[in-house]
Amino acid sequence: MKDLETSAPTPNEMELIKKFLDDTTLFLGPDPEIMQNHDLMPRTADEDDAIQKFSDSHMIAKIRDRIQSGCDEGYEMVEQMGAAPGAKWGDVITGVYSASGDLAIASAGGVLIFSALVHHPIKFIIKNWLNDPTVGVREGDGFIHNDSRYGNVHNTDQSMILPIFHDGKLICWVASTVHEGENGAIEPGGMPSMAESPSDEGLKMSPFKVVENYQIKRDVLTFLQNSVREPKLQYEDMKVKLFACLRIKQRLEETLNSDGPEALTSTLRLTMENVRAEVKRRISEWPDMTVRSYIIQDSTLRENCVVKINCKLTKTGDRLIFDFRGSSPEFTNRATNTIVAGLKGMLAQVFLCYVWPDLPRGQAAFAPIEVITDPHSIVNCSYDAPNSQSLMSIFTGFTAGQHAVAKFLYSCPEKFTKVHAPTFNMINTFIWGGVSQHGETLGNLCADLNGMGAGATANRDGEHALAPIFATMADIGEQELNEEEVPFLQLVSKKMTRDAIAPGKYRGGQGYTMMVATKDSDQWGFMTTAEGAKIPPIQGLFGGYACGTYPLSKVKDVDVYEILQNTPEKFRHSIEEIMNEQPFEEASYTTHHMGMGFEISKRGELFMISQGAGAGYGDLLERDPVNVVKDIEEGLISPEVAARLYKVVFDHTTLAIDFEATEAAREEERQARIARSTPYAEFIKGWNQPQPPKHLKYFGCWGDDIGTLYMGAPDLTRSGDEPKPNYMPHPKDVRIAELEARLAAAGIGGGEKK
Repeated sequence: MKDLETSAPTPNEMELIKKFLDDTTLFLGPDPEIMQNHDLMPRTADEDDAIQKFSDSHMIAKIRDRIQSGCDEGYEMVEQMGAAPGAKWGDVITGVYSASGDLAIASAGGVLIFSALVHHPIKFIIKNWLNDPTVGVREGDGFIHNDSRYGNVHNTDQSMILPIFHDGKLICWVASTVHEGENGAIEPGGMPSMAESPSDEGLKMSPFKVVENYQIKRDVLTFLQNSVREPKLQYEDMKVKLFACLRIKQRLEETLNSDGPEALTSTLRLTMENVRAEVKRRISEWPDMTVRSYIIQDSTLRENCVVKINCKLTKTGDRLIFDFRGSSPEFTNRATNTIVAGLKGMLAQVFLCYVWPDLPRGQAAFAPIEVITDPHSIVNCSYDAPNSQSLMSIFTGFTAGQHAVAKFLYSCPEKFTKVHAPTFNMINTFIWGGVSQHGETLGNLCADLNGMGAGATANRDGEHALAPIFATMADIGEQELNEEEVPFLQLVSKKMTRDAIAPGKYRGGQGYTMMVATKDSDQWGFMTTAEGAKIPPIQGLFGGYACGTYPLSKVKDVDVYEILQNTPEKFRHSIEEIMNEQPFEEASYTTHHMGMGFEISKRGELFMISQGAGAGYGDLLERDPVNVVKDIEEGLISPEVAARLYKVVFDHTTLAIDFEATEAAREEERQARIARSTPYAEFIKGWNQPQPPKHLKYFGCWGDDIGTLYMGAPDLTRSGDEPKPNYMPHPKDVRIAELEARLAAAGIGGGEKK
């Protein structure tokens, strides 16, 4: 048979092929070009024209303040009217975005991590829906979105996005984002630690239209309500976010009508460009050097292991580069991964909250800062890996960055805030779900995650339970109000946890104890999703220490409500006393790492955790003895621990300080330090090992070799730049294998003949 002759396609044929491919796109998945870029979009012709017509700095400042007030007003509307616990406690943000999708101005309070995230879905809308005849972007439209793969932290966060038009022309965008919680995931509350794929993580909303003519589309709303455990919550907060955006729209229209569209466009663009230029100027004043830091995670929330977050921060001229290569490979069937945009968002928080809090809240503050990661790592995971618990990796990534940045600030001639030791970084709280005492199916979380202890600064102790690292001006809620809606009580709430300290010349701010027990439901349970029960998730600064570890403690086979009614003297108000004294006869007392999956609880069973403490600053032997005794008086530290750590000599009854004996004890400890010390070269010989120990489930680089990533054992590795799946066995399968091995060792089971 004669071979068919082939020839190059004609131009007409190529045009037909191109049209066919354009018209038959199979799936508009997350766009890597959008998701990898956190810089500002290039200045448009409209922006350039507006700046030529309107650039008076005083007028721009006036308009920027007006827009800022509008964003703050929208924020307060969401906080006051929102149904989600996160909305009530300030885990929200509102903002105004340029016509190109860059966040120019955000609310002063709220979750500033979104400042480097929500621009991604807007740019997806601009690229894909703006000119699509089946979708389009028109006045009165509104878009919803929650999937982190298109630009967000994790799927619990939902954004409402509205385009703003003037005389038929798109001028800018407004958006409101709330940590909603419940989203139909495999576990209630929206942050499933049991998720083994993105399909387990509930709603995965790519940006799509849900509002037309400023009205929520009822068919789409019904679908979303049908996909979650709390349809009322879904509806109410969609309305709240929409009306917050409409209020900001009203404030923008006032500016458009009074000053004109060029004034608004110029203000948004110059605000971003000026902030970006100021960031580069401030970076240029830092010393040229490199700082290396790392943080260890102690679990995947499903099993204990050692997971490295590796950070190298380099500054040269006006370039600042975060290099996270060498961090752990992604866990392809665990939820603790993050999309790289989430990591960038948290690093932006370092600067907006702790380094340059004077800068306008917006995307530009982080735009010129560079981030490098390995592909398919825990801080830059693939789209096939779940990330509902991305907080585990972005929070530890935040701390690695915060720890490194402090070394630069220490030497910086001009500072815009105090040099700050790392703040506690875990969401130590209870996530809950089930059927309430009112017969409603619920799923969400307690506000205690907002009570993170602040790190010490260069001249004072850290604040107790000040604020979370992901939000400013957030609240920890009123438990009594929560108890009206849910069938459990916090029997101990907001009580400082004694000895849960991070010592130093200045100690970190402490966290508080939480004890919960179900009361009025047979269908209710709890879960905890945090790390740090075996290895502290933060580091101290300049001789200060990290906080202690924080396991979950449980008391089963008891009804504490009967105890409180009949023998209240048996109840204790601290985890320390209950677990050490074990006052309830016949009860079982256990500790658990902080990755407990959802567990149904019986009436009166105690679940107990503590919020963490911020890191300490400076040598603890330099702490003022008066402050040590003050901590004892306030119940923050026990006398025995204070004497042992700080080498303070005092009367344990009167707390009178013997200053001469204290100085002698401290000098003795300094001499003992010298005696214990080893020359660096000798220390390294014994300390450095060629690879991780065989017994340790270790993930990430070992030492400075960032090219080799360990995947749980010395003989399991991958190259840093060559992605490879990293699947973990199911904990139940591991336990079954252990039990079968024990049976086999005993000569029974396994089908053996007797």
